[in-house]
Amino acid sequence: MSVMVSAFDAHHTRTSEKYTAFPPEVLPMFVAEMDSVLAEPVRDALVAAVTNGDTGYVGHGRALPEAFADFAADRWSWRVDPDLVRTTTDVSVAAVETLRRIIEPGDRVVIMPPVYPPFWDYVTEAGGTTAEVPLLPPAEGAGDTTGATTADWRMDLDGVRAALADGVRTILLCNPHNPLGLVHPRDELAALARLAAEYDAVVVSDEIHAPLTHADAVFTPFLDSCPEAADLGVALTSASKAWNLAGTKCALMVGASERARTWFDGMPTEVVERTGILGYTASVAAFRAGGPWLASLLTELTVNRRTLAERLDEVLPGARYRQPQASYLAWIDLGALPFGDDPAAVLLDRSEVALSRGLDFGRQGAGHVRLNFGCSAETLDEALRRLSAVR
Repeated sequence: MSVMVSAFDAHHTRTSEKYTAFPPEVLPMFVAEMDSVLAEPVRDALVAAVTNGDTGYVGHGRALPEAFADFAADRWSWRVDPDLVRTTTDVSVAAVETLRRIIEPGDRVVIMPPVYPPFWDYVTEAGGTTAEVPLLPPAEGAGDTTGATTADWRMDLDGVRAALADGVRTILLCNPHNPLGLVHPRDELAALARLAAEYDAVVVSDEIHAPLTHADAVFTPFLDSCPEAADLGVALTSASKAWNLAGTKCALMVGASERARTWFDGMPTEVVERTGILGYTASVAAFRAGGPWLASLLTELTVNRRTLAERLDEVLPGARYRQPQASYLAWIDLGALPFGDDPAAVLLDRSEVALSRGLDFGRQGAGHVRLNFGCSAETLDEALRRLSAVR
């Protein structure tokens, strides 16, 4: 049984941003939310909670830290100490509150565009300013073939070193990297950690897409990349992307050192207490019993990312795309087409397909779009049919 539903069917029953930001005739393939059903264990846990009236303030138990620790051990052979896990509403809040403990007002924070647009806002809200060290794209002439993935992208470690030498002491990492779906390899993460250790810098790693890593890549948690990483980092994650739970409001902050414990203990108590109890309940069920559903999801996503690779050049001749190693988000270069710097606006107008605007991910996103293929095969086919009519 497919875990996906038709986007048009979802329009009739769902009220989240994905289905209300545009008129019903528009295919919503922008925001990172899937057209999926809930995993049965998650659905059953939420139904039981509502039936029992268990909708009050979140408690302070260990159920979620322990569930995540077991999941991390099974999935990535990563040993997480549940006592060094805290929860909050979402990864956005986790990032801001963690940065507030680490930086001083006006401090610069490295980010690596093209990157998830709120990264700029996280740093600003925490009182800092951004220092951009863009990712290094594949070499010219490498070509985007059907089988190519985003693995040829790289962190600019020389650029990071230059920023650290210039006084920057914090790095906000995206691993896996949104919008590329790039899974940073262990050796690069370890090199980043050793570089940070050399300059007494801190790495905050957003790992929300990690459970969505595809079979042709290996995810490495930053904190587990090398011994140095454990002492200088914090990981931020959630069940929200992999199990489609963003609206239930629950995320995790994970440390691996006494230094991290100090940062966590220094946060206002409300940071933890604002965690949504339904999100907490759903997350425990997802990490404990959502594995089979996640496996089915990844099978469907693998088919969709391959379909996109096989058909995109026929649909939009000149488009360049590499299959993401993680997630259901495709970063598509349309710079060779006559759509200008903001092709998402042109495609929305001419095809009624809503895509994410590349420029929102940094100036490197000019001429790009991000397409969400976390949908049914039929929905993706309809999107490609519509896009093929754009000239």
